[in-house]
Amino acid sequence: MTRILLALTSVLAFALPAHAETLSVTEVAPDTYAIVGPKEQRSPQNLGNNATFGLVVTSEGAVLIDAGGSHKGAAALHDAIKSVTDADVVYVINTGGQDHRWIANRYWQERGATVIASADAVADQKARASMQQTMLATLLGDALEGTDPAHANVTFDAEYDLTLGGRTLEIRHPGAAHTPGESYVWLPASEVMFTGDLVYVERILGVMEFSSPREWIESFEVMAAHDPKVIVPGHGPATDLATATRDTYDYLVNLRARMADHIDAGGDIIGAVEIDQSAFSYLDQFDQLARRNAQEAFSQMEWE
Repeated sequence: MTRILLALTSVLAFALPAHAETLSVTEVAPDTYAIVGPKEQRSPQNLGNNATFGLVVTSEGAVLIDAGGSHKGAAALHDAIKSVTDADVVYVINTGGQDHRWIANRYWQERGATVIASADAVADQKARASMQQTMLATLLGDALEGTDPAHANVTFDAEYDLTLGGRTLEIRHPGAAHTPGESYVWLPASEVMFTGDLVYVERILGVMEFSSPREWIESFEVMAAHDPKVIVPGHGPATDLATATRDTYDYLVNLRARMADHIDAGGDIIGAVEIDQSAFSYLDQFDQLARRNAQEAFSQMEWE
């Protein structure tokens, strides 16, 4: 499927200005792009853009999926966008509550864009904004300068359809996943799916105290039911459903199954980190995150 995807889509590498060089732009369908950032931790070099973003270009303007990890990160995203289109960004969709999904909203609002997010995502953003700013200040230093968090102009509960320049984007919030307000953006005409943090590819996902592995599995299933030809994940390059399933869904199913066995056997949180996750050791940051993911999964599953 991956070979077919590469054969059927136009994959383009564009030269980007300084500070946008950590972003690569790939056309996954006509006028539809993945903007792929690095998979490592946030840093002054990547300006907090350690994630994958999306862009849909229409005759009436462009739609950006996720705002960027800082004000300067949004400017770098803007440079990446300008490398493929002169269209103004008129809408920005926040797919969740993680910082790089929303914290640069003001940059785009000041340039006339309308920001859309689920109500659950906005609630999560507001609850964690101060913590996220503190973290970013530590990781980005002076590169965080100018970042002034702002929230969506338009919110929705579960579904929102956006039609622009003859293109329809179906925004759906199926439930919690990596964050409580996770949404995906489905382009039915081109069969392209932007998943935000619902999907991680090539790097291990993070199970945090605000995550819900159980609901994440259910939300993934809702997304996968669309049977997309192309998936633009929240982390990693554009891919197919089989790869997304392997790197995200299968990981979560294994984590919960192994943890259930551990708990049923009377295991405690200390021993939880030893559950077998080795089938996924090929994923980037496995050594840094797998044991922490196990501890958080234990904490949530202990009383299920």
